[in-house]
Amino acid sequence: MIKEKVENLPSTPGVYLMKDSRGSIIYVGKAKNLKRRVQSYFQKSKTHSQKIIKLVSNISDFDILLTDTEFEAFMLECKLIREIKPLFNKMMKSPQSYSYIAIDKDRPYRDIAITNHRENQDGRLYFGPFPSKARVEQAIIGIKEAFNILCSNPKQQNSLCFNHSIGLCIGMCGGGPALQKYQAIIEDIIGLLNGENKIFLDNLNKKMAEAAADFDFEAAARYRDRFDAIQFLLRKEKVIEFTEKNKNIVVIENINEDFIKLFLIKRNEILLSKVISIDSAEVSQLSSLITTTFNAASFPSDSSVKRDEIDEAQIIYNYLKSTQCQYKTIPDNWITKHKDKNIENAVTKLMNK
Repeated sequence: MIKEKVENLPSTPGVYLMKDSRGSIIYVGKAKNLKRRVQSYFQKSKTHSQKIIKLVSNISDFDILLTDTEFEAFMLECKLIREIKPLFNKMMKSPQSYSYIAIDKDRPYRDIAITNHRENQDGRLYFGPFPSKARVEQAIIGIKEAFNILCSNPKQQNSLCFNHSIGLCIGMCGGGPALQKYQAIIEDIIGLLNGENKIFLDNLNKKMAEAAADFDFEAAARYRDRFDAIQFLLRKEKVIEFTEKNKNIVVIENINEDFIKLFLIKRNEILLSKVISIDSAEVSQLSSLITTTFNAASFPSDSSVKRDEIDEAQIIYNYLKSTQCQYKTIPDNWITKHKDKNIENAVTKLMNK
């Protein structure tokens, strides 16, 4: 039964929902090509992990939900996993918890901490959330090593730690001038996490190249790992910054020669998705639809991205930066003041790209 069902699947984007013998949804996945993706589960392959093998042994049936684009499949999968919480999605996800980097603003010794919670108005500067605690820990260690502030005894004053003796700590644990230098370094690290301190990454790249040229591949690999971990933080911060601006985003994606797909997006949500015939598309009507939709959208005044928003925010950000779509940001005053001509011009430019 399942084999025949798989053979009749369309080769189009969508989401598949795997079910057990009781009809419970045990796994949700997305695909650009549903037939090829679902088929892959039931084909013998040495690349199948034990978790995949166990999943397949529990599948008695499946359903599909078709989407017009791969982007919609990604977003729908994310939504359904959060709502249904299927057993095998939780099992197959790497053990990770969302984490924040927290830096004290006013204390003499401003430590860089990792926390699972963000507390407003607690006197700390936060970065994140980041979806992998392990990657954050790796990045923070790399940053501390690179700036020589990997102190092995940060709480004790006027006593130099062991790491100071091996060159990994500038000696801020001993107080005095080194503590003042440490404050300046913390400001450099804040600039790095804000994407303003690009010299640091350039220096890491240079050290990696120099180590490779000297055939010190162990050191080169260490610099590469530091660079990759820090880039991970910076990419996530770009996603968060982009999302927190609550932009009004109009997206047009070509489905085929006759139809386009219109998306209206704000923050981490698709407010509207609509298939439009190219021949019958009326720019004035689209402009009115855009104004009405964005005016009706309501978002909390607290702009910080929450942990349950980051997955959708990441999908939207990656989609907008891809070559699959054209998008335009519509200023708030165009929406609130009904500047339809400005919106019409923006839509016309998008459709003619």
